[in-house]
Amino acid sequence: MLPQRQTFFVLGLSRSGCAAARFLLRNRATVYVYDDLDEGVVGQNRRALVEMGAKEVKKEDLATMATICDALVLSPGIPIDHPIAVSFRRSGKGVIGETELAARYITAPSVAVTGTNGKTTTVSMINEIINASGRKSYACGNIGTPLISALEQEPPHFVVAEISSFQLETLNSFCPHVAVVLNITQDHLNRHYNMENYLFLKAKLLKNLTETEYAVLNYDDERISGFAEKTKARVVYFSMRAKIDGAYFDGADLCYGEEKILPADEMLIGGGHNIQNALAAICVGKLLGIDNQDIARTLKNFKGARHRLEEVGVVDGVRYVDDSKGTNADATVKAIRCMKSNTVLLLGGKDKGQDYDDVFVEVAKSNVVHTILYGENRFRLINCAEKNDWKNVTLCTGFDCAVQFARLLAKEGETVLLSPASASFDEFTDYEERGKRFVEIVNGFAKEREGREKDEKAEIALIVQDAGADREEG
Repeated sequence: MLPQRQTFFVLGLSRSGCAAARFLLRNRATVYVYDDLDEGVVGQNRRALVEMGAKEVKKEDLATMATICDALVLSPGIPIDHPIAVSFRRSGKGVIGETELAARYITAPSVAVTGTNGKTTTVSMINEIINASGRKSYACGNIGTPLISALEQEPPHFVVAEISSFQLETLNSFCPHVAVVLNITQDHLNRHYNMENYLFLKAKLLKNLTETEYAVLNYDDERISGFAEKTKARVVYFSMRAKIDGAYFDGADLCYGEEKILPADEMLIGGGHNIQNALAAICVGKLLGIDNQDIARTLKNFKGARHRLEEVGVVDGVRYVDDSKGTNADATVKAIRCMKSNTVLLLGGKDKGQDYDDVFVEVAKSNVVHTILYGENRFRLINCAEKNDWKNVTLCTGFDCAVQFARLLAKEGETVLLSPASASFDEFTDYEERGKRFVEIVNGFAKEREGREKDEKAEIALIVQDAGADREEG
C-alpha cells in the first residue's frame, strides 16, 4: 500500500533522508522535515522539499512530532537511541529508515551486500557482472545512491544494494534474493557499543530469507560461517584458504567448484582483499546463472571503486593514492599492504571507538616511512603510535595542512597514501567529500608544478632570445 493519507516525520536531510521525503511527497503523504544543519547541501535539500510541499519543523516543536506523525523516517547517520526515535517508539509509532521504506515497495529481485570492508567494491563488481550479461542492474544503497531511488528508474532486472550497519538498525522487512556477508572487524563501536551488537546487526540481513533465497558467506570467518545456522536460505561459501563447494582461491586462480574462472594476476586491482571481494561476486554471478566468460571478462577489466586505493596522479615524482573509503583500522591495514614503495601515510578524522594498534603494528613492518596524524582523533592516534614504538610522526590539526605536510615530506619515487582509518565527520559530510578534497589539493600541486615549468620555459626562452640579440649585435 502506498503511503498516501499517512503522516511522516523525516529526521535528517542528507541524501538518504531527502530521497525518502521526495518519495513520500510524490506519493501524496504528509511529510514533516527537520535537520539541525542549515547550510550547504542539507539547506538546499530542505528548501527543495518545502517547495514540494513538505512542512518544516522548528527545533522547539520536535517534542510534538511523535504525537502528530504516524512514523519516523530516521536517516542512517542518526542512531536508533536518539531521543526523537525513543519518543516515537514509546508512543507506539514506527521508526524506519529510507532503506526500510524502499524495501516495502521495490519489486525487482535484489542482491544485498554487507560487511565491514569491501562492500562498495563488491557491489560494483556484481553490478558490472550483471550488466555484462545483458541484464539491467542498478547499484544503490550505502554506495552513494539511496535504495529508494531505484523506484524512480525504469524497472531494472536486478537491484544490487550496499547495506551498512547503520541502515540495518532500522531495516526489518527487507528480503533480498541473494544476501552477502563479506567480513567483520572492529568498526562503529562508538555507535554500536560492542562487537556483539555489531555482529547482531550484520546477521539481520539474513533474517527474512527463506528456502528460495541464498546466503553467500565468508567461510574463513567462523563468526560469519556460523550465520548459516541462523538462516533458512541456501548457503554458498567463498574462501581464500580452502577448496570448497563454492568460490575459492587456489593460490593462482579464482575458482567455483571444479571450474577455473580466471587467474588472479589478470585482475587489474591487486591485493588479497580484492580477490576475496571477487570470490563473493563470482558466487552471486553463478547463482544468477551468468556465464563464466561474462564474469571473468568483468573482473579482468574492473578498475575498482571510487576513493578505494584510487591513484590520483604523480606530482614531482611522488605518487598520490586516495583511499578515503578506508574508514577503519582493518581497511587501512589492507591498504598499507598494497604499497610497494616508501609511503607517507595520512591518518585521522573522527574517532569510531576502535583500536588502532593493528595499524601501527602493520606500519612498523611495511613500506610506510612516515605517518601524518590529523583531525579530531589525532591525540588518540599519537598515543597509539607511542605505545607501539612508532616515532616517525607529524601532528597536524586539519586535513588540508596534513596533505601539504605530506607533500613536503615525500621524496621522488615515494607514495602519499590517504587511508585515514577514521570517519570523516569532523571536517566533511562523508568519505567522498574528503576524497574529493584530497584530489583537489593534489590537482592544485600539479597546477603549481605546471606553472613553475611554464615560468622556467619562459625564462629560458627569454635568455635564448637575449643571447641571439647579443650575437646579432656582435
